[in-house]
Amino acid sequence: MALEIQSQQWNSSRYEENARFVSDLGEPVVALLNPQPGERILDLGCGDGVLTQKIAARGAEAIGVDASADMITAAKRKGIDARVVDAHQLEFRAEFDAVFSNAALHWMKRDPDAVVQGVRRALKARGRFAAEMGGHGNVATIVVALCGTLENYGVKAAAIIPWYFPSLEEYRERLERAGFQVQYIELIPRPTPLPTGMRGWLETFAIPFISSVPEDKRAAFLDDVAERLRPALCDASGQWTADYVRLRFLARLPSD
Repeated sequence: MALEIQSQQWNSSRYEENARFVSDLGEPVVALLNPQPGERILDLGCGDGVLTQKIAARGAEAIGVDASADMITAAKRKGIDARVVDAHQLEFRAEFDAVFSNAALHWMKRDPDAVVQGVRRALKARGRFAAEMGGHGNVATIVVALCGTLENYGVKAAAIIPWYFPSLEEYRERLERAGFQVQYIELIPRPTPLPTGMRGWLETFAIPFISSVPEDKRAAFLDDVAERLRPALCDASGQWTADYVRLRFLARLPSD
């Protein structure tokens, strides 16, 4: 009987414990967005809404969308207008002055062009798209360790990788093909300390890999991955650091 591999599953409590650094490090993207009072802004992949709140605090009308019902529930508890939406099927039409996204676009692997085109449709003329996502080389050491360890468990990893980490040139071309004018784009290496270690990171972000292993072997699998990574990503004091590389950009639609 074939093992059913789960897609990435989000749990707002686990995210709060293991991954609060994601929104904490999103402040420069909010600054790049530069939300203005009275603007209507869409937070694409809003998660639990922490950054959506920060956008609203600038006086903008902020709406959050995310594919995770659990994350949307957490966002609504913060008083945010938040909705469960598949980013590949955005139905907004010329409604927003800006679209913002932090640490979400790289999860939208199925059809990145459909996501960008949906953002374009959602924006008014001269609307802007400010975002940060995983870029080429993001968590490369972790990905190699996950895939190599899965092979030892008899699982082919190629079809399991849930992320899309494009190069700067590739994503610039994707934006321009959709009609955006790219005003700024940069690939930023950002080694990131992990507050709950590698195990916490894996249990939060690597669920498709973990679920591909039989349940009675998952603890051993996680131990094996961590031991592969220890020489590269854990220092002598026991502090784990993930090899993050971020792709940050600001793009704008023409006036007509």
